[in-house]
Amino acid sequence: MLSNIGIPGLILILVIALIIFGPKKLPEMGRAVGDTLKEFKKSTRELTSDEDTEKKKEE
Repeated sequence: MLSNIGIPGLILILVIALIIFGPKKLPEMGRAVGDTLKEFKKSTRELTSDEDTEKKKEE
């Protein structure tokens, strides 16, 4: 997905976000996005491990 945007496009998006949200809010938003991604990955791992456990029980 990011490969389609390219480096100049990514820089442009970051500059626009900095202008809109300001330098004080940007780190908070970054942390929130990071926490959300961590939680999503954790949930995904739990779901896949649950499926693996169920398959093993069936066999």
